[in-house]
Amino acid sequence: MTILHAEVSGPPGAPVLVLGGSLGTTLDMWQPLLDELGGGYRVLRYDHRGHGGSPVPPGPYTVDELGRDVLALLDARGLDRVLYCGLSLGGMVGMWLAAHAPERIERLALLCTAAYLPAGQGYRDRAAQVRAAGVGSVAEAVLARWFTVRYLARHDVAGYRAMLAGTPAEGYAGCCEAIAAMDLRPVLPRIVAPTLVVSGSDDPAIPPPFGEQIAAAVPGARFEALDDAAHLAAVEQPGAVARLLRQHLTVE
Repeated sequence: MTILHAEVSGPPGAPVLVLGGSLGTTLDMWQPLLDELGGGYRVLRYDHRGHGGSPVPPGPYTVDELGRDVLALLDARGLDRVLYCGLSLGGMVGMWLAAHAPERIERLALLCTAAYLPAGQGYRDRAAQVRAAGVGSVAEAVLARWFTVRYLARHDVAGYRAMLAGTPAEGYAGCCEAIAAMDLRPVLPRIVAPTLVVSGSDDPAIPPPFGEQIAAAVPGARFEALDDAAHLAAVEQPGAVARLLRQHLTVE
């Protein structure tokens, strides 16, 4: 168990929304979405182990460990039950939480994620590369998967490049190995939290069929595909993602 770095914003007493980000990002990844989401939530953003301000234990990591880190964070903050939204690796952690600690997750939103990725060896190879040459050695290839060509032509992504390149090599590699070993497909039918699954239509990292597979396996889940969005859909289309989240996370 690792004590995760986290930040809280939003009005006290509002529903607590936990945000878990992508491989190679920090909690700052969520700022465009926060700007669109408004003040209706008490937002808890965290850095995965090996990322941002969180400790960097030696890898490899497992999704089990990443999920237990979040449970420890919730316990430390005195949070019994929360709304959870995760993108990519954060979504994988969200599925683990909803399946293994269903009493803690009231509603679940999964963005640009998969329950299983068949290209596990590719993640192991990437782990070896970043341990040898640093995360900067994969930065340009990753940015090309994070954003559409149209977005890159119109926006300065230097901050995201720096966020990615600044990720500790061991933390990035350890999380790559967690993804490579992950298979959450058997536990998806155990998820009881109302679940929204969102994919970017132009996501080359985790294309929409992976989201459709999750939605088909989680009882009652809803699937949405966003046009003009690659892997970091919450950055590229924050207004559209915020609208979907507000609609889904509203607790009757």
